[in-house]
Amino acid sequence: MTKPVPADIISRLKAVLGENGWSQDPERLQPKLVEWRDRWFGDTPFLALPANTAQVSAVVGVCYEAGVAITPQGGNTGLVGGQIPKGEILLSTEKLSRVREIETFDDVIVAEAGVTLAAIHEAAAGANRRFPLGLASEGSATVGGFISTNAGGTQVLRYGTARSLVLGLEAVLPNGDVWDGLKRLRKDNTGYDLKQLLIGAEGTLGVVTAASLKLFPVLESRAVAWIGLTGLDAAVQLLARAKQEAGGAVEAFEMIARIGVEFVLRNMPGSRDPLDAPYPYYVLVEFASGEPGSAEGAMERFLAKGLEDGLVADAALAQTGAQAKALWALRENQSAAQKPEGVVWKHDVSVPVSQVATFIQQADAAMERLTPGCRIAAFGHVGDGNVHYDVFGPVGGDPALHEATRDEAGRIVNDIIAGFGGSISAEHGLGSMKTDEAAHYKSPVELAAQRAVRLALDPKRIMNPRVLF
Repeated sequence: MTKPVPADIISRLKAVLGENGWSQDPERLQPKLVEWRDRWFGDTPFLALPANTAQVSAVVGVCYEAGVAITPQGGNTGLVGGQIPKGEILLSTEKLSRVREIETFDDVIVAEAGVTLAAIHEAAAGANRRFPLGLASEGSATVGGFISTNAGGTQVLRYGTARSLVLGLEAVLPNGDVWDGLKRLRKDNTGYDLKQLLIGAEGTLGVVTAASLKLFPVLESRAVAWIGLTGLDAAVQLLARAKQEAGGAVEAFEMIARIGVEFVLRNMPGSRDPLDAPYPYYVLVEFASGEPGSAEGAMERFLAKGLEDGLVADAALAQTGAQAKALWALRENQSAAQKPEGVVWKHDVSVPVSQVATFIQQADAAMERLTPGCRIAAFGHVGDGNVHYDVFGPVGGDPALHEATRDEAGRIVNDIIAGFGGSISAEHGLGSMKTDEAAHYKSPVELAAQRAVRLALDPKRIMNPRVLF
């Protein structure tokens, strides 16, 4: 349990933040205390709303001196509960909302932690550049959040995770000191890389307040196709074909099970099935190139060979930007379309790309043995081995019974993942949901090293104390 926050600390925080820099209004706090899927609910005695880095530093400094715990929060789009406080001070970065600079010669955008991903995309486009991190939650996910969770998304195959897209950081360390590491260098070999420690640390090593992010050229040649598969094994084979045919121009390679498509068609108004007949699995493929016509030509060759060899059962090739957006909506609405379907066991896992089909087949068999008739909606970034493996109860089944079996199912799936040398959290992080489970699979040496890093930077353990071991 987090210890109560003394009244004098609340008074000191109010003083450093000013009249509009905090709230204790239950209505103002309520949206920040509920996780997007309504699985985690929190509480806080005080919402800090710093408007600049100096105020973040002051808040953290007061809390460090008093040993008072802090939970940092960005856009509250995390899916493992790490952003939901349980009695801690809640520090929101929503007012750190400035794009400080765009430099096209350096291909960098410097933005504060509360800037949304959608705003980053808009600002980059205004400079005829692109920031290639793609998340379904781009309208609410923020710079500080996607950096602190090392978000993945749909373009990891070509551009890597958030970790690969950050050149520099500004952050407030757990003792309140400000680290100005907002460099824009592509090479800096001068000791430990502190920014890489903070990326993916889920707010446990400090509060990210701003970042220098890589920009890329806008690629005008683009092709998007929706492909029906007769079997899952064909997906991995097609991925290898796509890489060879496109010559490094594969932007995304997403897999979706048929049941996930049915959820979208049923629960997301305006959706439609791109193909005339249903198939057990689909892949959504996107090529992009700076050479006019290159992506379109590569996609046509790729689809023709796939049809000829029987790996592609049927396909729909987007002819307009609107059609491409509609195809992408079938993938991006997977999570939203699941919400009306009831209790679900969610797993964000990764295995070597070559083992994706085998993992799903083994996990499907194990889930069927545990809960006969369960409905499995597997989807995700098969191009980088990341599968969102979501298990719903049988139609007409008891939701309470399905909920009660969640932990047992999680251990079964995670044991299968461990057998492939995979990860039980590919891109969502550990948060409060997976911390204990991760400790079961990590070696004592790795756990000791991670704990030592945390102890060195946060000896009082005030930063997100329930997260990461």
